[in-house]
Amino acid sequence: MVSPEFIYPDWEVAGNIRAVFTTRIGGYSQGEFSGFNLGLHVNDAQEHVESNRQLLIESLKLPFTPCYLNQVHGIDVAEANKSSHVSTADACWTSESDNVVTIMTADCLPVLFASQCGRYIAGAHAGWRGLANGVLEATVNKLPIASGELHAWFGPAIGPKHFEVGAEVREQFVAMSAASSVHFQRVSTDKYLADLYGLATDRLKDVGVRSVSGGSYCTYADEDLFFSHRRDKGKTGRMAALIWKV
Repeated sequence: MVSPEFIYPDWEVAGNIRAVFTTRIGGYSQGEFSGFNLGLHVNDAQEHVESNRQLLIESLKLPFTPCYLNQVHGIDVAEANKSSHVSTADACWTSESDNVVTIMTADCLPVLFASQCGRYIAGAHAGWRGLANGVLEATVNKLPIASGELHAWFGPAIGPKHFEVGAEVREQFVAMSAASSVHFQRVSTDKYLADLYGLATDRLKDVGVRSVSGGSYCTYADEDLFFSHRRDKGKTGRMAALIWKV
């Protein structure tokens, strides 16, 4: 077993905020899921995933078991609390200390939020469907604080050189905002390369979130560091973006 490696956000948030993104390095999983897979739903050996999740807690000295969501590419936002069961939602928020908000991905965009005052935190799972339907706006609107007081960080996602989508995907975004067209590069008659980072930045700015950072990685391109659902043709592990406050 190799010790896991993590990516830490470079953002200016309150001193009580802790945040991290896991990589595939380390852990107990084998084969397609090698090595630090945190997803129980991907047909990895359950004992390996449970060992990885325990290793996550120990490596980061987490104050509480992470709140894992049942993510369905929707826009529902749950309020996380330490006594709740797993929620079916694609975003969650909390004002509780030591409550670990967790978003799992393997190409989709994980977005972490923290309020300037350090009281509120949130995480959102923004694949293209959730992004198009407004999961980021729903998350911002759920927080009981002005959007201008929020910091957002983009964890690793599939980059604009590798995220090919059909014309119908582009049309959904452009129908809501013509300015979205700049984030699609035509590669054939009905295929485009889409920039999730750019689309998400525009969506956040439209609802008043001006402090946005991250977005420099590509999960598809870096096989040594990241799982990628598209690159690995659906048989792969899951990484996690976590945020909590102390």
